[in-house]
Amino acid sequence: MNKTPDETHLAAAGLPDDSSATLAPWLSQGETVLAWISTDLDPQLRFAPGTIVLTGRQLLVKGPYDTDWQAWTLQPDLKLQHHDHAGVGTLELHDTQARLGIWRYTLRNNSAALSLVERFERLRGQHGTAQTPPQQADTLLGGSVQATSAPSTWALLRLWRFARPYRNALLLGFLLTVTSTAAALVAPYLTMPLMDDILIPFQNGKPIDYGLVRLYLGGLLASSALAWLLGWARTYILAWVSERIGADLRTATYQHLQALPLQYFGGKRTGDLISRIGSESDRICIFLSLHLLDFATDVLMIVMTAAILFSINPWLAAVTLIPLPFIAWMIHMVRDRLRHGFEKVDRIWSEITNVLADTIPGIRVVKAFAQEKREVARFREANNRNLLVNDRVNTLWSLFAPTVTLLTEIGLLIVWAFGIWLVAHNEITVGVLTAFLTYIGRFYLRLDSMSRIVSFTQKAAAGAKRIFDILDHVSTVPEPARPVRIEHVTGRIELRNVGFRYGNRSVMRRINLDIAPGEMIGLVGHSGSGKSTLVNLICRFYDVSQGQIRLDGTDIRSLSISDYRRHIGLVLQEPFLFFGTIAENIAYGKPEATRREIIAAARAANAHEFILRLPHGYDSLVGERGQALSGGERQRISIARALLIDPPILILDEATSSVDTSTEKEIQKALDNLVRGRTTISIAHRLSTLRQADRLVVLDKGEIVEVGRHDELLAKNGHYFKLYQAQEGKMNPGSADEDWIEDEERGIA
Repeated sequence: MNKTPDETHLAAAGLPDDSSATLAPWLSQGETVLAWISTDLDPQLRFAPGTIVLTGRQLLVKGPYDTDWQAWTLQPDLKLQHHDHAGVGTLELHDTQARLGIWRYTLRNNSAALSLVERFERLRGQHGTAQTPPQQADTLLGGSVQATSAPSTWALLRLWRFARPYRNALLLGFLLTVTSTAAALVAPYLTMPLMDDILIPFQNGKPIDYGLVRLYLGGLLASSALAWLLGWARTYILAWVSERIGADLRTATYQHLQALPLQYFGGKRTGDLISRIGSESDRICIFLSLHLLDFATDVLMIVMTAAILFSINPWLAAVTLIPLPFIAWMIHMVRDRLRHGFEKVDRIWSEITNVLADTIPGIRVVKAFAQEKREVARFREANNRNLLVNDRVNTLWSLFAPTVTLLTEIGLLIVWAFGIWLVAHNEITVGVLTAFLTYIGRFYLRLDSMSRIVSFTQKAAAGAKRIFDILDHVSTVPEPARPVRIEHVTGRIELRNVGFRYGNRSVMRRINLDIAPGEMIGLVGHSGSGKSTLVNLICRFYDVSQGQIRLDGTDIRSLSISDYRRHIGLVLQEPFLFFGTIAENIAYGKPEATRREIIAAARAANAHEFILRLPHGYDSLVGERGQALSGGERQRISIARALLIDPPILILDEATSSVDTSTEKEIQKALDNLVRGRTTISIAHRLSTLRQADRLVVLDKGEIVEVGRHDELLAKNGHYFKLYQAQEGKMNPGSADEDWIEDEERGIA
């Protein structure tokens, strides 16, 4: 079918034919495509095709299930935002009123998305009047994945930073590979004199020279034994190196994860991160220890064999290489498809791991709501998607491998035919043909083996890319280049014009607060007012967007993160206990603590008595996430953990909100011991628990609206008064504020 000029331009831009045909009518005369991206996920994160196209005048989108294109004229008030979440990229289009659209894609299209967003930002301020000259369009076609997406195979080369410490062992392994490969090639060469000097003369009536036979057979045995010994040493050394590279890679990735801010983990799935550090690094290790070694051996064997073949008979050697261009072309065609397929397999496998990471720790909730069948169905659906993607990859691979084998068999037949012709014309001897065929068998066997390495290489490359996605993530809470040390911390905290933005959204504004050493501050406000954000900023889980937070007069950004947080004790609303003993959990912040210190901390936290009632006392296992203990017991262990490190600053994040009244009294006694003599910042669900606070800070929509003691704030009749009255139920029924109070009661913090 003949294409219109517009369709021809779109095809030249790299757009698929089906998109070009439907998009052409939407373009005006002379309008060209500047960038585009394939959005390959639907809203449920299932694989489905979609396309976003940017021209000099408009943004056009065709979603996975849309029958026609949507178009937005470029205007200054349009914003195209980009972010990634759990390995999935997202593009959102906004105007000043609302979000106009959201589209998702796998991260292999991420470079195309960044290119498109960058170009969009340049154009939207021009009111859609500017048009990029045609000669620039090719450069901007980086919006297509085909033009900009760097092959993930290059990620394997980045592993050199982990291999560099073992370069001497790698060099030794390479030398052993060369020598063992050379030793393995001696045996076929000795078949020529065995045939020409011993067997064929014997058939013509000459006696066998047994001394010569022993010499040749001894040479065959010696070369085989040497090849075995060198091969064993090579395999052991390279396996030793690859295991250490894999271990270093896992450690470095986990260490980097620990250095990333909480904001990073808020956008990732636990199962996905576990899968990357575990299975992906293991796959890379197997590739380095087995498949890469085989690949290097194959390459050396092919090069050395080709050299020997050309030295024996150049014409016959040239015939041998006939299948090579066809095999190389097939590998080139299949490589990218396999890589993309394996990247999809990795993402689907992470989804399976995510289901397990969700349901196994939350099995009590699953059973409590009788949702076993639902979770099994969710797992089955993910597993079926994994099966479907694997079937697609296997379909491609199952066709590729036998085709390579067929080409090598045809090449062998050609060598037989040409070799017989040369023997018939006395160009070569039977011994030469026999040696040639032996070498050819090894040559084609290695060629077939090397072609199969493509699969393992692309799997390892996909895994390396996913791991380097973590390692390349830069922390938004950086360590200072020259950290300041504070020898003695008094606990004075100053917030100077503090502001914080989460993306484009302003969360906190103009926060000014001085907290004296030993003072207890209560943070009050409805849900979403900024209490937890303020605590996160003080703990430096996030960095302020403007202003500064000072500890004893020093900006906390100039302090080492670990040294700074060592002065802070944190008690959360939902305490997290690690699998292990009670003593180990109490001593988590101070592993070197003695048993006497652990018991003293437990006594101060009112936990000693219930611990002694357990079967093994302080050596009792708490179970996964402390499931063997009640909520109140877990909270008191958490308080003991904070007491043991004896911090000058204490953060209490709704420490008693999720327990009953009697347990709250026990915890409150422990908290009274904990806060004594420390600078304390407390968020409480029940306002009555903050009456002993030196000052209450009332937050609303990210700003401080009131500061004072409990009685002072009640007398003001302001925000705190309304919060308190709503909680105490003292408002008159049917008043105008009744609906507002009900909303507040649902979100008191």
